[in-house]
Amino acid sequence: MKIFYSFLCFFILIFNGFSQSKEMQVYLLDKGVSESLANYRKQEISDVTYGLSFEIPNKKEEQIKANLVLGVTLPNHPYRYIYLDFKEKTENIQAIEVNGKKVSIVHENGHIVIDSSALVSGKNSISISFIAGNLSLNRNDDFLYTLLVPDRASTLFPCFDQPDIKATYKLSLSVPKEWSVLAGAHVKEKTEKGDFTLYTFGESDKMSTYLFSFVAGKFKSATQKPGLEMTMLYRENSPEKFRVSADTIFSLHQQSLDFLEKYTNYKFLFQKLDFASIPVFQYGGMEHVGAIQYRESTLFLDNSATDSEKLNRAKLIAHETSHMWFGDLVTMKWFDDVWMKEVFANFMADKIMNPIFPKVNHNLQFFTAHYPSAFAEDRSLGTHPIKQHLANLKDAGSLYGAIIYNKAPIMMRQLEASMGKEAFQKGIEKYIQKYANDNADWNNLVELLDAETPLDMKKWSDVWVNKSGRAIFTDQIEYDAKNRIKSFEIQQQAEDKSENIWPQVFKVGLVYAKDVKVLSVNINDKNTVVKEAIGLEKPLAVVYNYNGFGYGVFPLDGNNLNYIAGLRDEMARASSYSNLYENTLIGNVSPEKAFDCFLKGIQTEQNELVLRMATGSLNTIYWRLLTEKQQSKVQKQLEGVLYERLQANLSANIKKTLFGLFSSIAYSDSAKASLYKVWNREISIPNLKLNEDDYTNMAMNLAIFKHSKADEILEKTRTSFTNPDKQKRFEFLLPSLSKDESVRNAFIESLKDDANREKESWVSVGLANVNHPLRQESAQKYIRFSLDLVDEIQRTGDIFFPKDWLDNTVGKYSSKYAFDEVQRFLKENPNFSPILKRKLFQATDLLYKAQNIKKETE
Repeated sequence: MKIFYSFLCFFILIFNGFSQSKEMQVYLLDKGVSESLANYRKQEISDVTYGLSFEIPNKKEEQIKANLVLGVTLPNHPYRYIYLDFKEKTENIQAIEVNGKKVSIVHENGHIVIDSSALVSGKNSISISFIAGNLSLNRNDDFLYTLLVPDRASTLFPCFDQPDIKATYKLSLSVPKEWSVLAGAHVKEKTEKGDFTLYTFGESDKMSTYLFSFVAGKFKSATQKPGLEMTMLYRENSPEKFRVSADTIFSLHQQSLDFLEKYTNYKFLFQKLDFASIPVFQYGGMEHVGAIQYRESTLFLDNSATDSEKLNRAKLIAHETSHMWFGDLVTMKWFDDVWMKEVFANFMADKIMNPIFPKVNHNLQFFTAHYPSAFAEDRSLGTHPIKQHLANLKDAGSLYGAIIYNKAPIMMRQLEASMGKEAFQKGIEKYIQKYANDNADWNNLVELLDAETPLDMKKWSDVWVNKSGRAIFTDQIEYDAKNRIKSFEIQQQAEDKSENIWPQVFKVGLVYAKDVKVLSVNINDKNTVVKEAIGLEKPLAVVYNYNGFGYGVFPLDGNNLNYIAGLRDEMARASSYSNLYENTLIGNVSPEKAFDCFLKGIQTEQNELVLRMATGSLNTIYWRLLTEKQQSKVQKQLEGVLYERLQANLSANIKKTLFGLFSSIAYSDSAKASLYKVWNREISIPNLKLNEDDYTNMAMNLAIFKHSKADEILEKTRTSFTNPDKQKRFEFLLPSLSKDESVRNAFIESLKDDANREKESWVSVGLANVNHPLRQESAQKYIRFSLDLVDEIQRTGDIFFPKDWLDNTVGKYSSKYAFDEVQRFLKENPNFSPILKRKLFQATDLLYKAQNIKKETE
């Protein structure tokens, strides 16, 4: 009986273990990478290495044969499975060997399952022959590049596609012999094989799968040693642009390295810092270890470039270089903290700019770079906290946007101001030292920063990081009989009517006839008394957020706006213009009054950054918030002011910014004629420096504005390119510029096929052309088409494309028709992805705001 009982217990244990194992296997085999799968693998596997080889054929239509040799260590306990991610067709998997023995192919929901029977405790070797996936290979006729963020590595090769399983890579690439290559390690061996060359790379540094990359194709190469030796691949064929740009590009990388090593007190760890310049790259840049990728147009500038364009290039390079420490060296554990790498990259980039551009007002630059974009999403129905929950890595692309790129740096600057710069920097040093070559989350950083400050970090970060939205400030100022301030109180209310309070510091300017009295304000509660103001004379105006540090919408007297253009402090002007725009959108100031204020401002503004903010806001108000009647009333005046200012003795930077606005609104007969003469080089505006891209943009505007010679303009532009990549782009865009509505319709219909959406940055421009305000009567029939396609766009596109798609379709509209189409779509699709719904609300914020403003006007 005892023996029987023991045997029965043993049988039950085995059966239960088998049952639980099967249940776990089913649970872990959801599509994508669930949190449970990620946690399971992090506990089960270690010492991962990837040996990868790819055979790149001459023609992009041909398949790419590939092989993987995966090394992985497993612990010593039963019921082990290895789950590899491979989001490709099962037939792309040709053979699998585990520890030298062939095993059957089990491929479910994008996962390759290796059964425990083939595995051993300790080191294991898994060989897989496969056809590489094309989704993230970005194949062109004579070049290709990988882009695997955030979860796209598994669309290329079988892997553990999660950020907290770092590994080394040994790569070999067989490519057509006239091609060049770039990857995360140095080339160890180069072998000619007929029409192909085999490149064998050494072992890479440790990295997460999303940071692995390679570039191959017909590229030119340049190598410099500004400190660290670096190599750049590029396709730009303008000798002038290369001459003007190359030294600066290398130097900016080195200057960024030097700053970061000093700030973090941690030497650059990776074996190299090379980069590739790619004409059709989807983003500004991507921080691949040892092989950064950039969009070519952001790197190569010519003598017509403005100071802002040069500063933006420098910031981009500093951003990607900062990622070497923040993201590549110390990586988030899970993509819900992807914002951490982006906030530090942007935050550090702003710091790096100080010594490189000593004449720039960097506080102003920070404000103009971050605040408008952060507000654009944070005021919408699609707002979200900086830190978002992520249940499955397949949805990680939805986390990207202005909240993490722009609001997060604002939060971090407020934190630094509250802690003190030295304490903040000390905490960052400890963070880098402790988690180098490892993974960390926000709580790990909070713990280290908390030790450096009396500030309650957990409480502080809870509202800034874990809550969404922004503050709406109001004030209550009382004066005594002598017109002196008797009481001055600032109230804070969350825009969403929640109880959230954002602790923050900023300054308030009291404007008098001869000077400005600047007061410091420290907000920690719903109501804050500004004691420093008591007893001061009544000012002509009160300028909130005078130093641009505060985050929210501040009180503004809509009947007293004339003082803004006359403020001597350029930061105060920028902050006031921003506050005017935000007050207009929430209904506190009429669009007409705001337009008049911005128009007055651009007639006197001498700072390029402030002018860019003013012209951008004016452009939006003109096209999106004014009625056709109101537009026709102010159009001649606006065109006249701009054209007159362009003839004045102004700096090249100011001229370029003003001309950009003029070119975008010059659709009256007289303005169109003037624009054509500039495009056709019949007239030259003094000190206005224009390049090939500017002439291309003018040609596109003239076509949209229905210039009588539109066909001739477009054809002359098409044949004028010396750069074949730019010519291909323009030829792609031509149907979107056609005066024939049926041709534009065919262009939109063609986008059903994902092959025609391959060049996403081109598609975005084409959509903007078709949905331009002057063409919306004929284009609005495609609003529903665009909305119905969004789910597929999310599935096939890169991380920024769904929002770009929405921005350049329904996001271009202000009409009641478009608003009703959105409401109808949402009603008919109750199960529409919450992630995409949020993007839709962000893209249509101005559409929603326009309905409210029009109701109030009526």
